[in-house]
Amino acid sequence: MNTISVVAACLTTLSFVPQALQVIKTKDTNGISLGMYSMFVIGVLLWTIHGININDYALIGANGITFLLASIILTYKLKYK
Repeated sequence: MNTISVVAACLTTLSFVPQALQVIKTKDTNGISLGMYSMFVIGVLLWTIHGININDYALIGANGITFLLASIILTYKLKYK
């Protein structure tokens, strides 16, 4: 794995942290698309499963963390409509 891919994986994965923290703090999800987050969460779950199937720990880690963070946001969106 090269430096560019590690930095890219970290940035795209960690980019969900500020949004998740803000949603947890404010419970405001008005500006968040339910359809987009639903599809995104399913997509990263499938990428995680694919990573497991091919034993790619980078794919599992990046998508697993993204799945967790995006799932938190989606849960708050469903709970605080």
